[in-house]
Amino acid sequence: MNYLLDASTFLWYVSAHTQLSGQAKSIIGNPVYNVHLSLSSIWELAIKFRIGKLELAPDPLSVLLDKHLAANSFRLLEIKVSQLIRYAELPLRHRDPFDGLLVAQSLVENIPVITNDAAFDQYPIERIW
Repeated sequence: MNYLLDASTFLWYVSAHTQLSGQAKSIIGNPVYNVHLSLSSIWELAIKFRIGKLELAPDPLSVLLDKHLAANSFRLLEIKVSQLIRYAELPLRHRDPFDGLLVAQSLVENIPVITNDAAFDQYPIERIW
């Protein structure tokens, strides 16, 4: 089974944050599942870091990603043209472009999204929290 993390879920998991739900922890930590991190989420983290909305002490983003992608066997989900086309066709219910692309990736790849963001419920995808 495949799952897709949003940026916040990724950060909460790798930092053992208490806001992460028990269900999210059990899925992400189970090696039988393929857990993906979208390149759009990495782009979102890079932008937030660059403009000062995200602090990643003590590690810079490159170290954080290198360390946790490998250690947790997370797979990168590439951005495909078909996903961008699907994103362009989505009804504008949620203005965050990064979340919109995750919705499109979820639809095209038929993969549930692990996120606490209830705005994802406005779309016909499976949201897990």
